[in-house]
Amino acid sequence: GYRPIIDAFRLFAKTDDSAYTKSSSAIIKTSDFICPSTGKPCSCGASIANEGPSPTDSRTCGYRYKQISYSEINGSSYSEKELIFPPELLLRINMPLNLCGFGGLKWYRPLRLQHVLDLKSCYPEAKLVVGNSEVGIEMNMKNAQYPVLISVTHVPELNVLSVEENGLKIGASVRLTKLQQILRKVISEHDGHKTSSCKAILEQL
Repeated sequence: GYRPIIDAFRLFAKTDDSAYTKSSSAIIKTSDFICPSTGKPCSCGASIANEGPSPTDSRTCGYRYKQISYSEINGSSYSEKELIFPPELLLRINMPLNLCGFGGLKWYRPLRLQHVLDLKSCYPEAKLVVGNSEVGIEMNMKNAQYPVLISVTHVPELNVLSVEENGLKIGASVRLTKLQQILRKVISEHDGHKTSSCKAILEQL
């Protein structure tokens, strides 16, 4: 379902798929140059400085990007379907956000648990959101109105996922993919009678 969206955005983005796939992102030479394609150290800067830009250069590392036309877009030709999270965004520093929308709508993204508590104190009826799908259903199906939304996705205390002696501690904002990984690890490392609930959760996921 998301492939057409990704294909459409490729018309406006860097076009070397190898810069965004798991297999190639692990093969990076280290140097002081930070590659604009991957956001990680590589050696492309040195070669560009020595050779100079070439009119026919279509490399995505360091200098220029190959233009792509709509006729070249073909998702079935990709050797690896799953794209990694854009490295440039990994380098971004998280900031608390406070946005105002149409009709007085307020949307907050705090970075600390205390700030979440302060916001809930100011706006007791505010809706806490993570994935937000429930809000969409309630607004469309039940005509619910949420003038204040608080996204808790970036609060460290709500992203805790730890294996403890008496069980698992799972934060309310933990991603399901991360939970799956931990559940598989716990099941492989502990006796079956201790992990029946983990197996049940993993099966549901």
